[in-house]
Amino acid sequence: MRQTIRIVIGEDDLLVREGIQKILQAAGDDFEVVGMGADFDTVLAAVERERPTVVVTDIRMPPTKTDEGIRIATELRSRAPDVGVVVLSQYAGSDYVLRLLEGGSAGRAYLLKERIAHRVQLFGAIRDVAAGGSVIDPQVVEDLMHANERASNSKLAGLTTRELDVLAQMAQGKSNATIAASLFLTKRGVEKHVNGIFSKLDLPEESVASRRVVSTLLYLSERPPG
Repeated sequence: MRQTIRIVIGEDDLLVREGIQKILQAAGDDFEVVGMGADFDTVLAAVERERPTVVVTDIRMPPTKTDEGIRIATELRSRAPDVGVVVLSQYAGSDYVLRLLEGGSAGRAYLLKERIAHRVQLFGAIRDVAAGGSVIDPQVVEDLMHANERASNSKLAGLTTRELDVLAQMAQGKSNATIAASLFLTKRGVEKHVNGIFSKLDLPEESVASRRVVSTLLYLSERPPG
């Protein structure tokens, strides 16, 4: 039996907020919505009051409607470091993602808001974050990879097709075991590809998963000269 994941929802649109609540409540006994907030302060107050497992929050809410979701995630690193955060956004650029992952990617997820309709992806991200993992929307990673591939002098050109597949999965926060299952490879084979990627892209060989995600995304967000 799965342990119940207690969730606080942050969303200023009433219909969307109630829609997310209904989706999560219908998901099964392992999700319990324990609080909701419509702005930065009320979400943090709900977290303080309910001590949830995960916060699922829109990226833009009052009072400024700019980056409240990212600021909530940052604030919780000190206030409640055991609480995971899933940020829902309509923006696929890397700036917000990298800010979310400052200090590490463990217990953090960045999903495009359209994933609310794709319940399996939303539920999976919540469960992964509750377990201390990290999830980056595959569309965000794909956009970054395509932009980098198009840039001249990109080191991505030196990667094999299989290494590109592994790189995309790494950037989404997946472990070697999960990548192996997704790509029908052995765990040893994935490790070999990962080492090859680190070498060709001059990425630091970090054993800690959260550092691996951050370093990979930092590379993908850079534009090579030329």
